[in-house]
Amino acid sequence: MKQKTSKGLNRREFLGLSALGLTGLTILPSYVVDGVRIAPSDRVVMGFIGLGQQALSDFAGFASVAGVQVAAACDVDSMKQIRFKKRIEAWQQSKGVAPRCDVYEQYEQLLERTDIDAIEVASPDHWHALMTIHACQAGKDVYVQKPLAFTIREGLKMVRVSRDLKRVVQVGSQQRSSKEFQKAIELVQSGAIGHITKIYAKVGDPPKPLDLPEMPVPGNLNWNLWMGPLNDARIHYHPDLCPPISLDPEEREKLWGAWRWYRETGNGFTADWGAHMFDIAQAAIGMDGSGPSEIIPKGYNGQAYLTFKYLNGIQMTEQPYLEDMPGAQGIKFIGTDGWIEVARGYLACSKPALVPADLAGNRPRNMTPEERRKMYEQMQKSAAKGGGSFEISAPHMQNFIDSVKSRKDPVAPIEVGCSTNTLCCLGNIATELGRPVKWNPATLSFGNDTEAASHRLTQYEYRRPYKL
Repeated sequence: MKQKTSKGLNRREFLGLSALGLTGLTILPSYVVDGVRIAPSDRVVMGFIGLGQQALSDFAGFASVAGVQVAAACDVDSMKQIRFKKRIEAWQQSKGVAPRCDVYEQYEQLLERTDIDAIEVASPDHWHALMTIHACQAGKDVYVQKPLAFTIREGLKMVRVSRDLKRVVQVGSQQRSSKEFQKAIELVQSGAIGHITKIYAKVGDPPKPLDLPEMPVPGNLNWNLWMGPLNDARIHYHPDLCPPISLDPEEREKLWGAWRWYRETGNGFTADWGAHMFDIAQAAIGMDGSGPSEIIPKGYNGQAYLTFKYLNGIQMTEQPYLEDMPGAQGIKFIGTDGWIEVARGYLACSKPALVPADLAGNRPRNMTPEERRKMYEQMQKSAAKGGGSFEISAPHMQNFIDSVKSRKDPVAPIEVGCSTNTLCCLGNIATELGRPVKWNPATLSFGNDTEAASHRLTQYEYRRPYKL
């Protein structure tokens, strides 16, 4: 894939804290995979930033896409660098490619590489904005994990920079590439259940204040770099925030990074699953690139659920979509002429004939503790063999690579990720303020509500020397 150069990028500004120079190139003008020579024009060379469980999952998806090669990877944890390097080089060998994956601690070093076309950003959310913007400025296309950003302002800046520089950006909301969700959107938009009046979108709880005790930082982790732009003195190291691993024998993380569950470092289930379920709901009702006009938090004047009100009269509430499965993430669209339920691997409608048999799947059910334990054990075994984890979505990765080659928008372009991220931030802002918040989706503003406009999830001042 021919590299497209950026314009007007000052090297000193780009490198920030790094004073390291350009590395050597890894990939030859052409290479052989399974005995077949791949031409440079059919090849997309990738680098990965953030090498935890999500990166392993995403690599498993990218590894199935023809023409993808991985040249380099970056993480602030040296043990995760080694794990990822071993995984990539074993895959390269299996494909008949000379094994080499260079690893770095500072992502600026990776972005200097002129042999890399596209970047995967799978770091914690507070790093998404800077890494994506700098990747675009370095002439790279970007696959960035969801939610798009940590704050509203970050998302808006990411849109502006990527569009100005004409970069392809795919947001990792992989449900956009899943057939059951695509069919649900199609049915809603075709009027199959009439005019939509209500949406139940179960995602989970908002973040809570950080309550983990401070613990010593392990020698393999650069905690200062992990913190990056975060500017909150209450944040300190705890292994739950950056789960440790073992290399010999190899032992994966025992949990997903808990940074997402705390206000100081993440946006809770509101953004974690909201970036999936709220995202599909907005797509179905034509609100991509837009959003709600009023957000009412749970508990305000007896409000039972976090509620988003749209100018077209639709209300979306964060509440169970299945009465007997209150914790299951999914969506229920309620119209004047029926309903549609959709979740991963499940699609149902009040008009059963509208649901193709191959998409219906199985209705979610309550698992026994033993069933859940066996399910996760199987996931871990599968991940250990193939490099993947819990969310492998090859169609979403294929769509991104196709877009990189065609220069057309992917199925989840950056504007979509931005509007969904904005909605999630608005939900948490209203929750933390404990009152309704008005939002103008046309002007992207809170009107005269200076308290909401100055909230940390609208924008916050980065820790020096970082700046947006």
